[in-house]
Amino acid sequence: MVTPVPAHVVVIVSGGMDSTVLAYALHRAGSAVTLLSCDYGQRHRRELDYAARTAKALRAPHEVVDLTGIVGVLSGSALTDVQVDVPDGHYTDVSMRATVVPNRNAIMLDVAVARAVSAGADVVAFGAHAGDHPIYPDCRPAFLAAYESAARIANEGFLPAGFRVVAPFIDWSKADIARLGDVIGVPFAETWSCYKGGERHCGTCGTCVERREAFEVAGVTDPTAYATTSEVI
Repeated sequence: MVTPVPAHVVVIVSGGMDSTVLAYALHRAGSAVTLLSCDYGQRHRRELDYAARTAKALRAPHEVVDLTGIVGVLSGSALTDVQVDVPDGHYTDVSMRATVVPNRNAIMLDVAVARAVSAGADVVAFGAHAGDHPIYPDCRPAFLAAYESAARIANEGFLPAGFRVVAPFIDWSKADIARLGDVIGVPFAETWSCYKGGERHCGTCGTCVERREAFEVAGVTDPTAYATTSEVI
């Protein structure tokens, strides 16, 4: 995780497994956490309800930032454009490129860094992991290093000493994250992954497949109710 333990962390929490485990782990380590979520017009915005549940469980502040005004410039992604279907298949399939939201992490990190500056927080954290690397360029180590440098320059003179932007899971598999969550008691039933945003996890979209696979590989019980249990991994 993050060493030394930060005093105050702004954590970008979507409501999914990775960011939820991250929030729990930082809280358990002794950091004060502020949860920040973004409504960017995602078709699966029900994930925000799950982020709120995490904030309640941790008794942590939770801020939901309305970014729906930028939906018009994010066309072409299956997550923000109803004309584009969410693809089924494995998370690393080329078809999952349809789920890329242009510059999403940079946009959310900009908001989180601004919040951290105004709150005097010493760290901003997000839940990118190694499984994201093949599809999402803004989940890769090169992006993290460049973004952290830019954030420091952009806010020079206004940051606490040692300010950092971190992705503690950036070299972890999702199974690794599932194992950690199991050890620290994360209620996985209170997380949401499915990109289709129905009443239940669909079980077949890339994020559902990745979720199911992570629990299986980790040897952790999957509490998720899927609409279909067909084998696609």
